[in-house]
Amino acid sequence: MMRARIPLLLLLGILFLASLSVSFGIREQHESQDVSVSRGKNNPFYFNSDRWFRTLFRNQFGHLRVLQRFDQRSNQLQNLENYRVVEFESKPNTLLLPHHADADFLLVVLNGRAVLTLVNPDGRDSYILEQGHAQKIPAGTIFFLVNPDDNENLRIIKLAVPVNNPHRFQDFFLSSTEAQQSYLQGFSKNILEASFDSDIKEINRVLFGEEGQQQKGEESQQEGVIVELKREQIRELTKHAKSSSKKSLSSEDEPFNLRNQKPVYSNRFGRLHEITPEKNPQLRDLDVFLSYVDIKEGGLLIPSYNSKATVILVVNEGEANIELVGLKQQQQQQQQSWEVQRYSAELSEDDVFVIPAAYPVAINATSNLNFLAFGINAKNNQRNFLAGEKDNVISEIPNQVLEVAFPGSGEKVVKLINKQSLSYFVDAQSQQKEKQSKGRKDPLSSILDTLH
Repeated sequence: MMRARIPLLLLLGILFLASLSVSFGIREQHESQDVSVSRGKNNPFYFNSDRWFRTLFRNQFGHLRVLQRFDQRSNQLQNLENYRVVEFESKPNTLLLPHHADADFLLVVLNGRAVLTLVNPDGRDSYILEQGHAQKIPAGTIFFLVNPDDNENLRIIKLAVPVNNPHRFQDFFLSSTEAQQSYLQGFSKNILEASFDSDIKEINRVLFGEEGQQQKGEESQQEGVIVELKREQIRELTKHAKSSSKKSLSSEDEPFNLRNQKPVYSNRFGRLHEITPEKNPQLRDLDVFLSYVDIKEGGLLIPSYNSKATVILVVNEGEANIELVGLKQQQQQQQQSWEVQRYSAELSEDDVFVIPAAYPVAINATSNLNFLAFGINAKNNQRNFLAGEKDNVISEIPNQVLEVAFPGSGEKVVKLINKQSLSYFVDAQSQQKEKQSKGRKDPLSSILDTLH
């Protein structure tokens, strides 16, 4: 009986030691890097959509949400004090009522179709927008949005740049709804009667629905700023709308589509479409670039950094792991030093991540990924890649400097830098690692082999 137990106890002991060796190996591998890591809630550049978006309005037809102020999240984001991110989503056959704001908007369609109408004193312009379309809406311009589709929701992201107060903007709606009053109601009775040359009772009944709205056949207040439309109304609103699919990229006042442009970077793992201020006057006015990125599952956007632009990344579809590298100041014995700091996050749909200028970043798509990026302070910005065959800034450093800067010989450093045959997007699982994993047995297998 005792003899039967000894091999069993021995086997259990071996299994326990094997598990310890694996766990210590993993821990040693990470700790040997001697890098401080910030994740999740402790990451000041990561904005989880469920936590950091505040709802401005919601009803059965859609919603408006605004992201918390960047500068309130972290002192490291003070330069984004005057930028806000707004999300709008509406169901099929709906209308976002006419309004204007004390902010410039850069509107981008992420999903669905829209009819955008801009109203000015000398007329109005209506445009059919599809996925990837962008349009600047100047502060004070009255506009409204229609989702003309019968089946698909419309989803839009807006970058807002307030013109009155830093970090704060307001939407001024013409209509009086259950959600808010019409701003026209702020004027006195005398001003309204003189301006419209009508009795205040008629003004209240026609514009504000304050009298007689309970009577049969009389107008009533809308339930909110997003309302349902009839098919006949949608047909009338869309029949004069202009298609923007073939508009010139350099148009000063008409929509342009990021996806219609040739990708700046592209291979089998991903593609990046980008429009810079140098190519578009609307973006030049805001000093912003726009990027639209697709990465296949298992693909990696290799480490790179922007020279001047701070990037606001908004995930449209999919999931990804992102790693951002910065420096953290340390105080040691009256002497300042800098420690490498890694900021990592697991991104999913609607999440926002900020990439400061000069901070290297890498993005690993854990599913098919699509995201939009606003580049703030974009004029004369340059993207520098730290690996890959093309546009690799490290490969431009002379060998004589490389062999002094790194512990390896100049020849070995150059060989390592030039080893990656792809550019921009690569397989997140390196070929070298795959070869090693195939040729190496795990500790448990090696121990069990000795028992046979």
